Amino acid sequence: MNEWNRNELSAFLEREATGLVYFYTPMCGTCQVASKMLQVIEQLVELEMGKMNLNFYPDLATEFEIESVPCLLFVDAGKVRETLYAFQSVPFLLEKIKQHVS
Repeated sequence: MNEWNRNELSAFLEREATGLVYFYTPMCGTCQVASKMLQVIEQLVELEMGKMNLNFYPDLATEFEIESVPCLLFVDAGKVRETLYAFQSVPFLLEKIKQHVS
């Protein structure tokens, strides 16, 4: 999954894309587990996905009302449709993605 900067996130939202935006912080142990799950997901689905270190973008935490990390935003047509904080399992994430993409 590619690390995005503010410009890449803006371009993704402005072109009304569908995909996932993953917010994390490097020192978060749960984020490291979630990152590994998303690496598996990336191999299983054709979906645009980007990750952002929330330490560098605290204003985005306010803008997207992010309460904690790890945080996964499900974006459809450039709009956030769901915010997920509990990355239960790879099958759980695949099911969530199916709900938003199909």
